[in-house]
Amino acid sequence: MNFRPLTADEVRALQEQGCRAEDWGAVLVAPDFDPARVWHSTFAGQVRLGACRGWIELHDGVRKPCGIYRSSLQDCSIGQDCYIADVRSLARYDIGDQVAIENVGTMAVVGETTFGNGVRIEVLNEAGGREKPLFQGITAQIAYLIVTYRHDHALISKLYELVDKEVAATKSTRGTVGNSARITDCITVRNVAIGPHTRITGALHLEEGTIASNEHDPVFIGEGVIAKKFIALSGAHIDGAAVVDKCIVGQGVRIGKQYSAENSGFFANSECFHGEAVSVFAGPYTVTHHKSTLLIAGMFSFYNAGSGSNQSNHMYKLGPVHQGILGRGAKTGSFSYMMWPCRVGAFTGVIGKHYANFDTSEFPFSYILESERKSVLQPAMNLCTVGTRRDSAKWPKRDRRRDPDKRDLINFALFSPYTVGRILLGIERLNELEAAAPSDEPYVQYGGVHIKRAKLRPAIDQYEMAVRVYLGEELAKHLEAAGQVRTYGELIQHLYRPRPEAIGRWIDLAGMLAPKQAVQHLIASITAGEVQSLEELRARLKALHEDYEALAWAWCIDVIEKRTGTDFRHLGRAHLVKMLRDWHESVARFNALVLEDARKEFSERSRIGYGLDGSVDERDRDFEAVIGKYEENKFVKEVEAETVAVRERAARLISFVESLPETAP
Repeated sequence: MNFRPLTADEVRALQEQGCRAEDWGAVLVAPDFDPARVWHSTFAGQVRLGACRGWIELHDGVRKPCGIYRSSLQDCSIGQDCYIADVRSLARYDIGDQVAIENVGTMAVVGETTFGNGVRIEVLNEAGGREKPLFQGITAQIAYLIVTYRHDHALISKLYELVDKEVAATKSTRGTVGNSARITDCITVRNVAIGPHTRITGALHLEEGTIASNEHDPVFIGEGVIAKKFIALSGAHIDGAAVVDKCIVGQGVRIGKQYSAENSGFFANSECFHGEAVSVFAGPYTVTHHKSTLLIAGMFSFYNAGSGSNQSNHMYKLGPVHQGILGRGAKTGSFSYMMWPCRVGAFTGVIGKHYANFDTSEFPFSYILESERKSVLQPAMNLCTVGTRRDSAKWPKRDRRRDPDKRDLINFALFSPYTVGRILLGIERLNELEAAAPSDEPYVQYGGVHIKRAKLRPAIDQYEMAVRVYLGEELAKHLEAAGQVRTYGELIQHLYRPRPEAIGRWIDLAGMLAPKQAVQHLIASITAGEVQSLEELRARLKALHEDYEALAWAWCIDVIEKRTGTDFRHLGRAHLVKMLRDWHESVARFNALVLEDARKEFSERSRIGYGLDGSVDERDRDFEAVIGKYEENKFVKEVEAETVAVRERAARLISFVESLPETAP
């Protein structure tokens, strides 16, 4: 926009309206500037004022006339059609168009700043050594590499180099407020870059931060919030007198209700209320809603913290050097406690207090219970529960991110090469334990936990069922995509899609699942200097994420070959037919167990607390009025329908496989 000096008449009008300037010659205005819109304000340094026309909505239908009223501006530029009123000090900010700022104490940039970018936080290990820099382009996956690959010095050095390059670009002595932002009733905003459509109302103190808001998914910062050295990504919501210090608040994250957090990263769709987090890597969907819950020095994802969940990382020796890892989907029961270091397998529930240091990462879908002061593992006990099944279905539906650029890459699959790979390891380990355990010993010990000997065989059986469900579903998907193959030979050619990098162990990069070999290839590219920017790194990670289906099937091919002892290219149709039959039988059994668990929610015991003043009949009617009937429950109906659908799909696919001639006629 071209600006012009004020005319003598405009200066006179402004003075008559109570305005003062250090130098009226340093105040430039838009061509259609209207001095009638500026009252009782002061201007110092170089100031540029856009035109102020019409009215602007402040909040909830409250409209104010655009203009500058009772405010002090120094070295600022103000965009078109803004409303600025009762701002005690606004200094060194470039304000976008249609911005409203009202009743703010100090809003200023002081000295040169990077707006929180580059600040290194001590995440996961409170004693340091895993420092993660804050930066606007951060994702859960990049953070995972920086935090957990400290043994790879070349990688860390290269990642820091890429981050430093991005951080350097943010360095400035002037701040920005994006178009259509609203900032009201705040005390102090210092060295904070504020993106478009941000809503800040009632915040106490914001300092050294970047708010990466946009029109698709605005950031909201509410009453009583104190935030220092922070990055808030699109859709973040920080409210309710939360205290945030040295934190990343990712896309769609909710922090509020007096929550306190320091040196922590919260990634997509996490929800944190009431409690406290210290040095936490909160992967996607980390949820803690209750008071007295302390998350400290841990890594979590798809996690649900029971009230009073607690961990300790300090043995009063060399400091708080211990840390804990909870695999995706883990839960901790009310007043659970773990003494770090511990490692908990995926989709495992932890109940009670645990003073042993254990590693159950090879036993997903389990329970860890406290019994006679021992940590007792019940392997596979959380596999066929209604809670696990319901959790896996609810997460995709609860993705709050409206920004089309979804930073964190998330794979929601319950069964995947990651979880089923752990299951296969668990089967191997349980077989070893069963073979070695004396028959008169009630428990076997492994990885710091006790396992009832009588539970070994049932756990192996349940794990095997899960493997058949997963491999069968993958086979079915690829058979259905076989199209118009004419012979069995063509079908095998269609199915055989080996990928060497898919074989072996898969890892969970804070929500994204990928083969370890493929990740190592990416790391080699980074250290070789082939990845020139964080944007390029994000693109490479996204490409790997989007290749999941093909890589997962290649992993399945390798597993099928190992389990059948047959080269997939020579796999007979009897093998495929057996896999399909095993699949629908295993799904039917799996779903029956889930429904059996669901039925417990409608049992006599579940009805305790209903029908307070009435008979048994009134109790039942009260229960059904609130909870409903088992037969009419939506979840129950969906599971029952799935069983039928899988049976029909399996029959259709078996018929298809058996109908194909060996060779073309």
